[in-house]
Amino acid sequence: MNSLNVFTMETMNKHTKTNNSLEILYRRYYEGRPERLESLQEERENAEVARMIYDLQKEVGLIQKELTERIRTTPSVISRLESADYEGHSFSMLRKIATAMNQKIQIEFVPLAHLSPSRKTKKVQS
Repeated sequence: MNSLNVFTMETMNKHTKTNNSLEILYRRYYEGRPERLESLQEERENAEVARMIYDLQKEVGLIQKELTERIRTTPSVISRLESADYEGHSFSMLRKIATAMNQKIQIEFVPLAHLSPSRKTKKVQS
């Protein structure tokens, strides 16, 4: 028996079969790999910030040009901030964006999944 068959048999013995594509992807790329899970969480957070900026801009009815004028920046900066791949969201820039749209920033600290669930959530407002 070659090593590929042994690996497949061992993997099949560990898990029940599933058709759930998310479960399959999780097992294949993330299970037992905490560094990948951490990276995935960071990407989700970046995407969430980008989505929030974009949604708020649309909600208040600002086109990108108006927003850039209000916070005195360039369209390329706003495009980067609205990109899920962007990792450089500074608090000062987020504050400028919030102020330009008559909003305030609210940050919430929550326990990581592997920490005790009894820890309280902490909120910071600007």
